[in-house]
Amino acid sequence: MENIKGKIRQTIYKNENGFFVGTFRVKEAGSENLQEFVNKTITISGTIFDPNEEEIYLLVGEYLKHERYGYQFKIFNYEKEKPTSSDAIIEFLASPLIKGCGEKTARKIVETLGENAIDLIKENKGNLFLVTDMTEKRANNIYTSLLMHSSNDDTIIELKSFGFSIGEATKIIKKFKENARIYLHENLYCFKKIIDFNKLDAIYKKNFEATSKIRTKECILETMKKISETTGDIYYFQEEIESALKNYFQILLEKEEFTNFLEELFKENNIIIEHEKYYLKENYIMEQDIAKNLLKISSLPKKNIDHFEETIHTLENNIGVTYNQEQKNAIKNALENRISIISGGPGTGKTTIINAITRLYIDINRLSPIDVLSTVALLAPTGRASKKMAESTHLPAMTIHRYLKWNKDTNDFNINEYNKNNHTLIIVDETSMIDTFLFDSLLKGINSNIQLILVGDTFQLPSVGAGLILNDLVESGLFSYNPLEKIYRQSENSYIADLAREIKDHKLSESFTEKKDDYNFFLTDSKEINKMIKEICKRSIEKGLKVEDIQVLAPMYKGENGIDNLNLSLQELFNPKRENQKELKLGDVTFRENDKVLQLVNNPDCNVYNGDIGFIKKLDLKSTTRKKEIITIDFDGNYVEYTKEDLYMIKHAYAITVHKSQGSEFPHVLLPISKNYYKMLYNKLIYTGVSRAKKSLVLVGEKNAFLMAMNNDYSTYRKTSLKHVLLHIF
Repeated sequence: MENIKGKIRQTIYKNENGFFVGTFRVKEAGSENLQEFVNKTITISGTIFDPNEEEIYLLVGEYLKHERYGYQFKIFNYEKEKPTSSDAIIEFLASPLIKGCGEKTARKIVETLGENAIDLIKENKGNLFLVTDMTEKRANNIYTSLLMHSSNDDTIIELKSFGFSIGEATKIIKKFKENARIYLHENLYCFKKIIDFNKLDAIYKKNFEATSKIRTKECILETMKKISETTGDIYYFQEEIESALKNYFQILLEKEEFTNFLEELFKENNIIIEHEKYYLKENYIMEQDIAKNLLKISSLPKKNIDHFEETIHTLENNIGVTYNQEQKNAIKNALENRISIISGGPGTGKTTIINAITRLYIDINRLSPIDVLSTVALLAPTGRASKKMAESTHLPAMTIHRYLKWNKDTNDFNINEYNKNNHTLIIVDETSMIDTFLFDSLLKGINSNIQLILVGDTFQLPSVGAGLILNDLVESGLFSYNPLEKIYRQSENSYIADLAREIKDHKLSESFTEKKDDYNFFLTDSKEINKMIKEICKRSIEKGLKVEDIQVLAPMYKGENGIDNLNLSLQELFNPKRENQKELKLGDVTFRENDKVLQLVNNPDCNVYNGDIGFIKKLDLKSTTRKKEIITIDFDGNYVEYTKEDLYMIKHAYAITVHKSQGSEFPHVLLPISKNYYKMLYNKLIYTGVSRAKKSLVLVGEKNAFLMAMNNDYSTYRKTSLKHVLLHIF
């Protein structure tokens, strides 16, 4: 690390989180490398709270080259230098920072109080009256200005002394302002909305009593949150909270003591207790709000579609499609009801139905192309699912996060109950992936005068987040529900859709290991799975298939047949090391140009989302002229730049988890099946993996493991209350 001292000359950019870009006049440099910049102006970037051109700053960081913006000093830490010499103190007191004190008054203050003038004034305002001609008004202004100026600096210093980074301290002050120091001493867990809980807990234990009442209650609340993240449950029973509290935070309480803590949390309105079920308050309210908003939508009059048979027949002729009766019913119900649900497995025509609904809605309402944009919204939880909708309907589609204008820093949505969107037809695909938080946010961001169509597969894996939205809505029996049963085969000898149905019904046909037009099961010992998958991929390449066409799906990351090992093996096949090919090592992982990669987190600023698959197009490595590595990834024409520090956002994608594949379809899927996957072998997971295949599916592994997975109904149950809330409120 290097350091420079000087003043800010100009602000180029700053945001509400304290990130700052500007020019800086260097007065001193702490290393030989930076001596050339003394008495020169350079560009700086990093976190500075309330940057001011009147201050003297000591900046700690690195001087390096940004790919787009050129050379700049990147700030890792900073301090404001307290003026010490008489001249510096006079200059500071006479600056615009201190109200009511010009240069003449400043000079008098220093002459009277000396070089400790600032500290003496802050200690006792009365010291100002030792200065000749000092008035009450002027003394008040000077004293107040000094206190205001020093308050934030003192808070940053104190936060840093507790263990917070400069960036975290800045976020805390921006959010909590003058209350930051109060919360720091009374309950620093108040910062948990913007600072990671585990970091807060570690800081608390370092500075306060680990067995305090405050920490115990906060850890109980965090335990309930962690249970939801692990199990998807909305409510919990007392025994499981007690057990999890011990596991997560090593807090062991007597039964009566633990019950008292829960009662206190209930009285403080942090949790809800109902019929021996314990809810986090926010989870309870979300289910209530979902039910109320659905009631508002459902209460509006239904719409009547005149001459539907004639209209649908015209559409069939225009697009060359024939709908069966259950599909026609689904289309008609969607166009007439305020809320409707369409559910079906692979090959049942969900995409075709979405296309029909949008076309007929546009025709019936005689919408112009401009009207369509403001009237129809096609949404999905993932980028790939929304892209599939756009391709099938030839209309714009987007992720729900993008539609609601998600702020990733605060996890809030700019489209909400106070700022709603005004579309009148909203179709949501892959609804099984939507959790309680996202569905609640969506309903708050749309008007009641709409038609809401939810499309999905009730038998797929449930959402990663808490809740069981699609299943609860269906089981309530309150909404138009249209299950699609008929499968449209690709050929007489196709099997993918039938296999998915057989898995769902726990009734495998005797021929499930036989080769079909679109299906094969290579039986092999667990130790040979990785080798055989590589060989199948090699043969596929020889037949003309590309890496984009082939997707390996597996249940877990670790183990000999886990995703990490499969990716190592498949990278050597699809993208081996070549001469002059650039690569970047990160621990045990090597990223190369042309590698297939998976996005792991939502990044709406770059329009790339969790589950999106792309290819590394360019690696600009660190050199004598380049201080940072820049990795350019192509996500279907959307080029996104990453630094080495950003690589936690991506993994190789030759093999990915079944969970990450949800909302996507792949032309050719390989699915390894091994008893080594243990608990991850269960019915819904295998069903979801099978249903991702569009043209062909190859299973590789053990027959008994597949049978075990089909009969394992793990994950079929989540503790939610939405169904009961709906039945009560409707």
